[in-house]
Amino acid sequence: MIQAIGLTSVPRRQQPPVVDDLTFEARPGRVTVLLGEPGAGKTTALRLMLRLDPGRGVALFRGRTLDRIPHPTREIGVLLGDVPGHPSRTARGHLRMLSAAAGVPVERADDVLEVVGLSGLADQRLGDFSLGMDRRLGLASALLGDPHTLVLDDPAEGLSPRETAWLHGLLRGYAAQGGAVLVTSRDAKEAGRIGDRVVTIDEGRLIADQEAAAFAGCRLRPRVAVRSPLANRLAHVLAAEADKAGEVTGGPPVEVVHEGGSRISVYGSSCAAVGETAYRHGILVHRLTEETGDTGPVTPLERADGRRTDAADPQADEPDESAPQPESAVPAVPTGLSARLTAPGPVWPLRYELRRATGVRTGWNVAAAALAASLVASVLLARTGAPPALRLLTGWPVWLPLPPAAFAAGLLGALAFGQEFRYPALAPDQGTVPRRLGLLGAKLAVSAAAALLLALVSLALDGAVLRLLFGRSVVLFPDGWVTALAGWTGLTLGCAWAGLLAAGLFRSTALGLVAVLAVPTLVVPVLGGLLSRPAARSLIGLPERLRSAAVVQWPSSLDQGISAALRLMSQPIGWALALALAGLLGAYVLTVFRGRPR
Repeated sequence: MIQAIGLTSVPRRQQPPVVDDLTFEARPGRVTVLLGEPGAGKTTALRLMLRLDPGRGVALFRGRTLDRIPHPTREIGVLLGDVPGHPSRTARGHLRMLSAAAGVPVERADDVLEVVGLSGLADQRLGDFSLGMDRRLGLASALLGDPHTLVLDDPAEGLSPRETAWLHGLLRGYAAQGGAVLVTSRDAKEAGRIGDRVVTIDEGRLIADQEAAAFAGCRLRPRVAVRSPLANRLAHVLAAEADKAGEVTGGPPVEVVHEGGSRISVYGSSCAAVGETAYRHGILVHRLTEETGDTGPVTPLERADGRRTDAADPQADEPDESAPQPESAVPAVPTGLSARLTAPGPVWPLRYELRRATGVRTGWNVAAAALAASLVASVLLARTGAPPALRLLTGWPVWLPLPPAAFAAGLLGALAFGQEFRYPALAPDQGTVPRRLGLLGAKLAVSAAAALLLALVSLALDGAVLRLLFGRSVVLFPDGWVTALAGWTGLTLGCAWAGLLAAGLFRSTALGLVAVLAVPTLVVPVLGGLLSRPAARSLIGLPERLRSAAVVQWPSSLDQGISAALRLMSQPIGWALALALAGLLGAYVLTVFRGRPR
C-alpha cells in the first residue's frame, strides 16, 4: 500500500510548484497508473515520494515513511531514468553489486535476469544494450530485493509494441501475486490497458482518481472492431448508411476508420448495427467485438536473449492477435527470499563499494597511469639533478602541485561518488540518513585502502627501478625517512578523502578533482604565509606533557610518533589537508542531515 498525502514541490524562481497538494494511494494487488501529459509533474511526484527532491507532504509505504524503512531496496523497487549503470559493467556484475548493498544473496542476480529474459546476456556490457534491454535490466534491479512495492517512471517509454506488451504482462503478474505497482504514463490508452486504477494529474494537481472501468468509460472512446476479408467494401457500405441515417434522424455521427488490411474500427455504433449491415449486403465477417479505445497488440514477447520459454510454441510464426496472451508466457517473479536474508550489518555497503570500485577498468587504468607517470618522473629527476629523497622517490617535480600517485588517489576518491551520481543505482536508499552515512564510511575505508596501497606500491616501484638503474649513487632513505614516509602516505590519503568528500558534496567527479587541486595551489600558499610569521608560544614538549597527564602510561616509542605527527601538521600541506578534510566532512554530514525527511 502506497499513500501519498499532500505532496508539494518547492517552487523555483517565483514559479508555481510542479506538484501542488497531490494526494492519492496505490493498493496492493493492483496496478495504479499516474497519468499526465509531459510536464504534468509525474516524475517530480515520484521523486518527492522517494525523498529525492525537497518538498512538503508525506508518502507512506505500508504505513511507514521512507526514513522508517531500514532497508528500502528490500521493500520498494524503483526504476527512474534511462541509464541503469556504468556502460563498462556487465549485467550480472551490475546486479551483484546491487545485491551486496541490499543484503541479498548473489544468486538473486541470476534469478531476476531469468525473470526479465536476460539470462543469456548476463555477461554482456551495459553499453551494448538496446533501450528495451536497458528497461529490462532496470526492472531486474527493481525486483532484486523481492520488494512488495514497485515504483516505475514511464517504463514503456521508447519501447516497441511487443516490448510494451511483455512489460505489461510482467507487471500484471507481479500485481496478481499481491504486490503494489505504481507506474507513470503519458498515454491514456496505455493507462486503460494496464491499470486497475488511474490517477490523472495536470500541472501537478489531481484531476481524477478513477477505477479503470470508469476511466475507460469517460476518457477512452468506445468502438466496434471488425475484421473482414471484404474490409474496403464493408467500410464503404457502413459509411454510406451512417451518412444517410444521420441526415434522416440527426443522431450522433458514426465514424468508420479503415485501419488497413482486414481491420475496420466503427465509432458511435454497436455490434448489432454493424452485423445487420454486413448481413444485408452479404459481406463475410471474421470478427465483431466492442472495445474501449485501442487495446494494442497482444503478441507475446518471450525473451530478449532469443531463448524460448516452455510456454512458447515453436510452430507459431504468426500468432493470432485476437487470442489473449497466455498466462504462462509471463514469467513468475520468484518469491520467498525473506527466509534467506541475513541481519543488517556494516559489511553490506563495504561489499557494494568493493564491487563498484573493482567492477570496471577505470580505477585500474588510473592506478596504472599514475604508477607509470611516477616512475618516469623519478628516473628523469634522478638523471637531471639531486632533488630531496622524498620528491625523488615519489616522482614529484617542483612544478607539479601534487605527485602522480596522490593526484590519482584524489581522482579515485572523486570517482567513488561521481560515478554513482552519474549512474544512479540505489535511488530509494538515498532517502535514509543511516544508509547514507554507512555508504560514506564504506567509501572512506575503500578509498583509504586504495590510496595507501597506491602510495606504497609507487614508492617500492620507484625505489627498485632507481636502484637498478643508478645503483647506490642515489640516496633513497635519508635520516628521518620514517617521518617522510608517514607524511607521504598522509598526503595520499588526504587527497583521496578530499576528492571523495568534495564529489559527494558537489555531486560531480570534476568538482571533486578541482577540490583536490585547490589544496596545494590555493590553500597551501595562504597557510604558508600565515605559518611563516613568528609565534608567541610553541608546542615543543607536548608529547612529554601528554605522557605525564595520561592515566595509563604508553610506550616511549609513541612519543616519537606524536612528535612526527606534529612536525607533519606544522607543514602548510598538512594544515591545508586537515582543514580541507574537516570542512568537507562537516559540510557533507550537514547536507545529509538537512536532507532528512521531515
